[in-house]
Amino acid sequence: MSQANGVRVPNLLRQYRERAVPALIKEFDYRNVMEVPRIEKVVVNIGIGEAKDNARALESAVQDVRAITGQQPIVIKARRSVAAFRLRAGMPVGIKATLRGRRMWYFLERLINVGLPRIRDFRGVSPDGFDGRGNYSLGLREQIVFPEIDYDKIDKLRGLEVAIVTTAKTDEEGRSLLAQLGMPFRKR
Repeated sequence: MSQANGVRVPNLLRQYRERAVPALIKEFDYRNVMEVPRIEKVVVNIGIGEAKDNARALESAVQDVRAITGQQPIVIKARRSVAAFRLRAGMPVGIKATLRGRRMWYFLERLINVGLPRIRDFRGVSPDGFDGRGNYSLGLREQIVFPEIDYDKIDKLRGLEVAIVTTAKTDEEGRSLLAQLGMPFRKR
């Protein structure tokens, strides 16, 4: 357990600094350490369509995201009305939490080492979830893959999305960065 200024450094951050940075410099022939891609933030969100009918669904989802991320999420409200969905502007439609710094590293560590392996019939995450600029999006079908969620206390299984925003310029750089950090990509 290494420490910097009396504060515990997350294991994944240490792995990034000690293993991933040198490997990425060698793989992509960067001239400067500042060129090496890094993770800027992780956004965890849940869309809650039933929140317009059930206020408890929103509260329950907020509690789940708070437990998973260790941070209070914000409520996302509809920007405009859509009659087909019986939705008015200002109604809650989802929640999100943006993680940066130490919380981001601890969340990624739990996602990679604990959450993803707990998925039934897990064969790796799709290597095609990149957006063309090195950012990766991952969808989970149920929130119970995280050990912080007590299965007996949830009202409904909800899916959640995890967006990992990097400074990588290409998908290839982003994929290599996440692979160096231990993201279990499925073989093509």
